[in-house]
Amino acid sequence: MRHFGHIAPAVRQRLFHQEPSAFSADSPAKLLSAALGATLYSPATRPRLADDIVKQAANGVVSMVLCLEDSIDDADVVAGEENLVRQFADLASRPGVEPPLLFIRVRTPEQIPDLVRRLGATVRLLSGFVLPKFTEERGIPFLEALTAAESAGGHRLFAMPVLESPELLYRESRVDTLEGISRAVDKYRDRVLALRLGVTDFCSSYGLRRAPDMTAYDVQIVASVIADVVNMLGRADGTGFTVTGPVWEYFRVSERMFKPQLRQSPFLEVQAVELREKLIEHAMDGLLREISLDQANGLLGKTCIHPSHVLPVHALSVVSHEEYSDAQDILRPERGGGGVLRSAYTNKMNEVKPHRAWAERTLLRAEVFGVAHEDVGFVELLAAGIPG
Repeated sequence: MRHFGHIAPAVRQRLFHQEPSAFSADSPAKLLSAALGATLYSPATRPRLADDIVKQAANGVVSMVLCLEDSIDDADVVAGEENLVRQFADLASRPGVEPPLLFIRVRTPEQIPDLVRRLGATVRLLSGFVLPKFTEERGIPFLEALTAAESAGGHRLFAMPVLESPELLYRESRVDTLEGISRAVDKYRDRVLALRLGVTDFCSSYGLRRAPDMTAYDVQIVASVIADVVNMLGRADGTGFTVTGPVWEYFRVSERMFKPQLRQSPFLEVQAVELREKLIEHAMDGLLREISLDQANGLLGKTCIHPSHVLPVHALSVVSHEEYSDAQDILRPERGGGGVLRSAYTNKMNEVKPHRAWAERTLLRAEVFGVAHEDVGFVELLAAGIPG
């Protein structure tokens, strides 16, 4: 699979200076954690789930979570498990079909070995499990169960803990909770692919819900948690993990209080005014702003609950030609001693030592999402990816 692999090769050549590289579920963990992109959630109870998975893969989705937790009723868990077993068997029977990276969001540790056993040979289609309301105390049993299930099944399985518990939100318990989470995920570092933020649960603890005109960063109590999670768990010194952005809840708005957040000029330049209007109508201007703020705050990838959110996440994850140029200059071998240089675009200072970690992350993102041509921006990437 590859990002933007669903669009025609000739179009990719026109858009990309360096095309996104291909990867598979067997690729190294570091590459997969950067490649998750927009992770699309789907209830595990959907009767035609296998068809949905194949359809979304054809539309550019590279990672999906099949949810047995908050997205389904408590009474439907058993039926959801049975449905997953049937749908995995259906997928496995389809020759030549390569599904996205598939993860199952479970409720209890006991579900992990049970599902791996019931999936049998079709477990080869599973990349791992999403672990809800993760803290050290609640998370260790999940990680132990996953490790045992991997050993029993003989198939590599990753964990994606969701950081969403009230203990993480409350100020008086936040540091202790983060330290505990850090101990747990560090102990199982080889198993942990990424950490996911459960901002909806954070908001629920205070009866809050952000409007489509607002981003998660406008809700200060949420923004403070994101900052502390990145501070302790997202460091670029080799101890950190990929932390993914929070879910965007909206896909259409009937009324808005504030002006749209998308400038007109990028759309006018490429004759895409109708695209701008469509994005605004479907609350995508708020999503685009939140994705940009995710990246500015050290997050990569995003939880998504609607297929229309996938392309904006991927379009804004593509590395610009200017970013790529800067990163390459900073990482040139002859620059190992440090120093300062003017960027090739002659509009900024590149300081070699302080910008090295940024440059390394940028080139990793460039590998999986590609590098746009010098004259290609996010509007062209968005327009090219929309099904005709």
